[in-house]
Amino acid sequence: MTDTPIEALTHLEAAAELTRLGARIRRLDQAYHQDDQPLASDAEYDSLVLRLRALEARFPELARPDSPTRSVGAAPVDGFAKIRHAVPMLSLDNAFSDADVAEFAAKIRRFLALSDQEAVAVMAEPKIDGLSISLRYEHGAFARGATRGDGAEGEDVTRNLLTLADLPRQLVGAPEIFEVRGEVFMARADFLELNRRQEETGNKPFANPRNAAAGSLRQLDPKITAGRPLSLFVYGAGEMSEPVAGSHHEFLDRLRAWGLPVNPLPRLCQDTDAMLAFWREVGEMRADLPYDIDGVVYKLDRIDWQARMGMKDRSPRWAIAHKFPAEQVTTRVAKIQIQVGRTGALTPVALLDPVTVGGVVVSRATLHNEDEIARKDVREGDRVVVQRAGDVIPQIVLVRTELRVGDPAPFVFPDHCPECGALAERGEGEAVRRCTGGLTCPAQAKERLRHFVSRDAFDIEGLGDKNIEFLWDKGYVRQPADLFALEAANAARLEKLENFDGWGKRSVEKLFAAIRARRVIAFERLIFALGIRQVGEATAKRLARHYGSFAAWRSAMDTALVNDEARADLESIEDIGPAVAAEIRAFFAEAHNRDALDRLAGALEVIQDARAPSHQTSPVAGRSVVFTGTLVTRTRAEAKARAEALGAKVVGSVSKKTDYVVAGADPGGKVTEAKALGVPVLSEAEWLTLSEG
Repeated sequence: MTDTPIEALTHLEAAAELTRLGARIRRLDQAYHQDDQPLASDAEYDSLVLRLRALEARFPELARPDSPTRSVGAAPVDGFAKIRHAVPMLSLDNAFSDADVAEFAAKIRRFLALSDQEAVAVMAEPKIDGLSISLRYEHGAFARGATRGDGAEGEDVTRNLLTLADLPRQLVGAPEIFEVRGEVFMARADFLELNRRQEETGNKPFANPRNAAAGSLRQLDPKITAGRPLSLFVYGAGEMSEPVAGSHHEFLDRLRAWGLPVNPLPRLCQDTDAMLAFWREVGEMRADLPYDIDGVVYKLDRIDWQARMGMKDRSPRWAIAHKFPAEQVTTRVAKIQIQVGRTGALTPVALLDPVTVGGVVVSRATLHNEDEIARKDVREGDRVVVQRAGDVIPQIVLVRTELRVGDPAPFVFPDHCPECGALAERGEGEAVRRCTGGLTCPAQAKERLRHFVSRDAFDIEGLGDKNIEFLWDKGYVRQPADLFALEAANAARLEKLENFDGWGKRSVEKLFAAIRARRVIAFERLIFALGIRQVGEATAKRLARHYGSFAAWRSAMDTALVNDEARADLESIEDIGPAVAAEIRAFFAEAHNRDALDRLAGALEVIQDARAPSHQTSPVAGRSVVFTGTLVTRTRAEAKARAEALGAKVVGSVSKKTDYVVAGADPGGKVTEAKALGVPVLSEAEWLTLSEG
């Protein structure tokens, strides 16, 4: 991340930074939610997301559909059965200042079109630093529990949850189906005692209570979990067969009455001043609480208003987390190293003298690009201030130039790739320098393979960085299809592989089994795995839903290279637009990419078609809708959110494939376009009658 004022960024610089920030945040999400090994502090993570949101607000045309601001967490790990959440488990937007909190309250009023005289009550409650969990009760009995996972699907940890003393097995008076969300955590005193036992037995101590709680709950052996002192607070609702309260504070009271553990501190606030007063009060008592918190969560109290505001891809609109300030430390830059990514970007990384902050070791920090190094004047040997972080890659805040020893030379950024020697060019107006070696550069090719096998792509267990490096160096793998050719040549390869150091018959058989299992793959995963620039998980899902099948997409992309109508259809997909569409077309314009994709498709047994919309009973599920003009019964934002909740596809432009145009007052040219194309134009009332049935 760079601290260059957003207003001073050029269009190209903003696009480059959006790409970098998105990749960084996705990596942090996977490490935190999936591996229980945070790579950055909450403060650093929050600052990255805040910067990303500010960039997207300043350059809305560059906002990418795969942005981490529209997704949650990371895919669940192997080892547990998977549970799909009936109601997604979303993350929260963050506030860092009084002004952010005031804007949150103002957004509620704007979204719901409330007058200044209408009271907007908000529940404020401590934000517990633990592992998010969903608990499902059926006919009053605890049925199962799952982690958040990627927000849509989590891990089944039912057996481990049953070891928690805080978890009621029965709820008297609860609806037939009742899901409650909460946080599993470890109290500080219990954490210290657990680490004392870990050290006594020669085991590695946990970095912090959150890691200890997550690691304990995700043990494959419930006996281990039973021996760990875990606690539970509940605070939110998932799927319910019938409502249990009209407000959030009444909902919490109902949970307490049923014997579920609810934090005792939440407070109903009638205005922004009361919300901020609660935040400061909790901040002062933070050190004396028996458990870790990292902020305060504000939730709109009226549940019917919550439903009207709905959700974004990543978070609810009716709640926000007000975080506490970050801790900072000083350490030394031992060396500046250049890494080459899968798109050829040369990224400088500061190797730091290891420093421990809050029990966590920091040893690396990204410097992002050559401008960032020059702006902060970071030199090898400098003392630098970093934000409190996790294991690696924290944020460098500033250089302590007053502590500089001697006159070390400024860092000279290379103009050739350190991996392949090819020229590293920096496009006009761009912040990133890229290797021009393309797929001939081993670093880029290997990074593309690492992306292909990653958890959110093909998720091939046993193909970590080390093994990808090994298979590349031995010449076994050069592109994705080679992985399946490797498995197909089982007998020929098995003996060779198992005789190398670190490999054995069992590990090779497991690897081949993992590869074989991925010959059946979901369409959206395949798209994401290709590593097309600006096409992340969210974009891949939108493409999959839009085209339905791999064959249809493959044909349409060839057509989009030469046909304006196919190109317009691609650009009409919500949140894709010309910039992302250009990257997709550029991928298909390269013959070697098409050949590699066709080889891969030929190696797979089944490419599963995109899932049908989850709201199949809705009359507008799967329909393409354009909203235009000023609406009366609800704001445009609320109308779009409701349409998407009903399974409709909200698009930004009118085409032959548009099903409906919903026109409010002063609709502009989109109605004219619709009539010319024969697309039905509905009034707001007609749309409500159709969509709400």
